[in-house]
Amino acid sequence: MSDAIKHECGIALVRLLKPLDFYIKKYGSATYGIDKMYLLMEKQHNRGQDGAGIANIKFDVEPGQRYISRYRSNDSQPIIDIFTKINSKFEAVHHHDPKLLKDADWLKKNVAFTGELFLGHLRYGTFGGNSIEQCHPFLRQNNWMTRNLVIAGNFNLTNVDELFQILVEIGQHPKQISDTVTIMEKIGHYLDEGNQLLYDKFKAEGYPRIEISKLIARDLDLQKILSNSAADWDGGYVMAGLIGHGDAFVLRDPSGIRPAFYYQDDEVVVVTSERPVIQTAFNVAIETIHEIKPGHALIIKKNGKVSEEKVKEPLEKRACSFERIYFSRGSDKDIYSERKQLGRNICPQILKAIDGDLENSVFSFIPNTAEISFYGMMKGLQDKLNEIKLTKIKALGSNPSDKDLQEILNLRNRIEKIAVKDAKLRTFITQDNNRDNLVAHVYDITYGTVFSTDNLVIIDDSIVRGTTLKQSILRILDRLNPKKIVVVSSAPQIRYPDCYGIDMAKLGDFIAFQAAISLLKDNGKQAIINETYQQCKMQEKFPKDKIVNHVKAIYDCFTAEEISKKISELLTPENINAKIEIVYQSIEGLHNACPNHKGDWYFTGNYPTPGGNKVVNNAFIYYYEGKNKRAY
Repeated sequence: MSDAIKHECGIALVRLLKPLDFYIKKYGSATYGIDKMYLLMEKQHNRGQDGAGIANIKFDVEPGQRYISRYRSNDSQPIIDIFTKINSKFEAVHHHDPKLLKDADWLKKNVAFTGELFLGHLRYGTFGGNSIEQCHPFLRQNNWMTRNLVIAGNFNLTNVDELFQILVEIGQHPKQISDTVTIMEKIGHYLDEGNQLLYDKFKAEGYPRIEISKLIARDLDLQKILSNSAADWDGGYVMAGLIGHGDAFVLRDPSGIRPAFYYQDDEVVVVTSERPVIQTAFNVAIETIHEIKPGHALIIKKNGKVSEEKVKEPLEKRACSFERIYFSRGSDKDIYSERKQLGRNICPQILKAIDGDLENSVFSFIPNTAEISFYGMMKGLQDKLNEIKLTKIKALGSNPSDKDLQEILNLRNRIEKIAVKDAKLRTFITQDNNRDNLVAHVYDITYGTVFSTDNLVIIDDSIVRGTTLKQSILRILDRLNPKKIVVVSSAPQIRYPDCYGIDMAKLGDFIAFQAAISLLKDNGKQAIINETYQQCKMQEKFPKDKIVNHVKAIYDCFTAEEISKKISELLTPENINAKIEIVYQSIEGLHNACPNHKGDWYFTGNYPTPGGNKVVNNAFIYYYEGKNKRAY
């Protein structure tokens, strides 16, 4: 992606369904669960650049023994940092007495992270700092085992202020206003309430207090607790939690915005944000991995019972399409196919941009994540080249020579590795006053591959802000001296903020928005800008379910092609020789490629929750008033 954007976090949950001794005997190691967690987290490393964390719960320990372990890290290599610390505990045991590594009872009593329940998190912060306190999992501690709560998730809520006020009204005093704290305290409140109701019930029935704790653990109703907690949540989320005695859950939002998958056999239950990591880590078939349904929670009781329970009424499924375009691993069977189709679907716009001149066009991709859509693009262009070959063959008449036929059959689309990223330079680009000069050297280009008569076509995953294109990449590509540079975005124009986990919060940052504003001013339609502001201001105090997206009016006067043309003008650097054209995927092309993931609000403005409309209107208000702040 030419513009680095942060995105949603990742989770990994492993519940061992057998005693630790089972895994020692079958797999020869006491670290079976830890090893699997390392694989699951490392395979989702693309979701965590800012930090990571892991928690573990031991079952059935004696009072006075520690049963919850947690490590978090904001190190430059947080996953390695965490698991190095964990593994050092087992190395110390090995040095002391290797036989103890086969003694499950001793390990469980004496070594951390030898419990049955694991929860890992990969943090890719959307905003704010990067302190250790911001790394998940979060822990809400209590002396009652069934009131301890560990939380980690992939989420953004749009109505944190409203939820904060609800906590205040029920008597709490939250330590800060954030969706993480709000969620933790909301679930914690109903967890406490569920505990108290069961305590009062069993006490009234005459059970001794020492027995009541076990009965609460048995009968705790996680479905009810989660239904009460999530009743007012507005946003996209996958929420994972562990209760101190051993229950666990993973809850997905009603629109299915954020992804979650699970696998179960007689040894383990596994939940992750991405499907192929389960396939790889456990070597299981894709058919055995299931998607958690929107509005449902996968609930894993301490006794091993696993069920998928409805927590909120599911809405129309609006799973995030950006997952398919960029964020998730391209090794997923469906995502791989969808990304190729995105590349294929944009071929008509490419052919138009190069006037159908395939013979004098060179094709490549930047960055490496665009490689799969590049394959699809080339397959689509091959179809066009085959048509050209057929026309040429027919034009030869009924008795063509072998030489003429061979010339036609030898026609190939010209594919080159044009740009190579020099990762060694990346860490030096820190200060703004030096960045523009240094960033121009992050990519090396392959000289001698393009001629002055050629079009150079480069496909990218998406073009959000266009800053890197203008400041560096287009200048770099221009050194090859092509007559025209066509930059292709496999995603449509990003026009609206995301408020469900991706760091795209400010309207003024989007090159598509800048282009639309410029077109309004160029065409004497500034009144639309003012009217949109007034409409947004008027709805500031409306209940969020009564708010509509008024920012759509900024784009309504122009076609997507007109906006793309303006984007091309805005992103063309000064003193560049080649003509520049930016080509975007169509909305229809997106939906054709990703038919089961219709979450497209950043492209269309059609938000799946009422809070989204409130966020986009606030974003426009801040833009209009010159406030450089986030709308959520």
